[in-house]
Amino acid sequence: MKIKVYLEPSEDGGYTAIVPSLPGCLSEGDTKEEAIKNIREAIELYLEPVEDDVPTIANAEELELAI
Repeated sequence: MKIKVYLEPSEDGGYTAIVPSLPGCLSEGDTKEEAIKNIREAIELYLEPVEDDVPTIANAEELELAI
């Protein structure tokens, strides 16, 4: 999966990484490399399903799709 990330210099130094397709998903780092590492973690956490958030539907077949 590829996700577009915007990396911009922060006013106080370092970088801010923003993922426009995932509202509220952003991170920072002192270097570009650190900001990229941090936003990768943020994306993984953002997309990680939370068991309580997944509704269960009686008599429904559950599938997992690789995207």
